Amino acid sequence: MTTTTALAELTGDYVLDPSHTRIGFVARHAMVTKVRGAFHQFEGTAHLDGTDPSRSTARIVIKTESIDTGVEKRDEHLRTNDFLDTPNFPDITFRTTKIETVSDEEYRVTGDLTIKNTTKPVSIDFEYTGNAVDPFGNLRVGLEGSVAISRKDYGVTWNAALEGGGVLVSDKVVLEFDISAIKKS
Repeated sequence: MTTTTALAELTGDYVLDPSHTRIGFVARHAMVTKVRGAFHQFEGTAHLDGTDPSRSTARIVIKTESIDTGVEKRDEHLRTNDFLDTPNFPDITFRTTKIETVSDEEYRVTGDLTIKNTTKPVSIDFEYTGNAVDPFGNLRVGLEGSVAISRKDYGVTWNAALEGGGVLVSDKVVLEFDISAIKKS
């Protein structure tokens, strides 16, 4: 059984629940198919202001070593300097700079995304998917969002030309966020 709470009552500090949150990505491979993956180690905090969402803030730190596409050899390559260079750049970070209400259930979250020590502003459209009190008494809030970025903007430029034209890995990468956050007591 879930309980719905008015937005004003959601105001407070939250932490991401890593066992119910997915931070993933999608990139086109060989111009014909998509490769999906996720990062399994991350932490995040947020302050939600249900009365004035523009006063909300969030921060996420993703461990690059935890990248997983389901193919270990590919994951090992993604951890090298060709892509994420995990020994030298162990974290991808996102920190909000602005939050706008788009509709009752949609928010545009703008912030600084840092990959390989390069920081660029991005805006991510999030859908508020609801809230519930779980069986342990925790108030949970759900959000889903995605954003397309150019990996070249972050110094991730490795590629290989294909014989018939095109490249092995698309420049465009879609970052996906399926968030379950728990309100701190």
